[in-house]
Amino acid sequence: MTTRDLVLISLFAAIIVALGLVPPITLGFIAVPITAQSLGVMLAGVILGARRGASAAALVVLLVALGLPVLSGGRGGLAVFAGPTVGFLIGWIPAAYVTGLIAERFAGLSHNAVGQTLGFFSAAVIGGVGLLYLCGIGYLAIGGGVPLEKAFLGSMIFIPGDLLKAGIAALAGRAVMVGYPLLPARA
Repeated sequence: MTTRDLVLISLFAAIIVALGLVPPITLGFIAVPITAQSLGVMLAGVILGARRGASAAALVVLLVALGLPVLSGGRGGLAVFAGPTVGFLIGWIPAAYVTGLIAERFAGLSHNAVGQTLGFFSAAVIGGVGLLYLCGIGYLAIGGGVPLEKAFLGSMIFIPGDLLKAGIAALAGRAVMVGYPLLPARA
C-alpha cells in the first residue's frame, strides 16, 4: 500500500465521518435511523475501488470501536456494537468492497460517459444498497430479535433515499473519473 493509498483511505474515512454530522432522522417503527453516512460508503467504493474503499469504511468502524463519536448523532464506542444497527455498521466494509469491485469492472476508463455513470449507479445500488441491506436486515432479524418480515418491510422506507444517494455517488464517481481518475484499472 502506497502513501497515496493511505491518504485516499484517510480522506474518504473523513468524508464518511463528516457525513455523520448531518443529524440522523429517527423513525418510530424501526431502530435504524436515516443517515447520510451510507453515501460516504458508496462514494468510497465508487471512487476508490474495492480495496481502498473497504479500507476507508473499516477505518471508520475502527474509530467507532475506539470510542470516537464519529457516527451520526455523535455515537461511538463499543456499545454501538451491541445495538440492533450493528449489521448496517459492519456491513459498510463489504458494501464498499462490492461497490468498488463492480465499479472497477464495469465503469472503467474504457467506457463512455453514460456507460460509466450507469456502471457507477449499478455498483452503488448492488453494493451500497443491496449488500448493505442484506447485512443490516440480517443482523436486525437475527441479533436484534426483530422478525425478518418486520425488519425487511421497515427497511423499505429507506429505498428512495438510498437510490438518491446512489445517483449522487454515480455522478460524483463520473466527475472524479473525468478530472482525476482514482479508480484502479482492472483487466
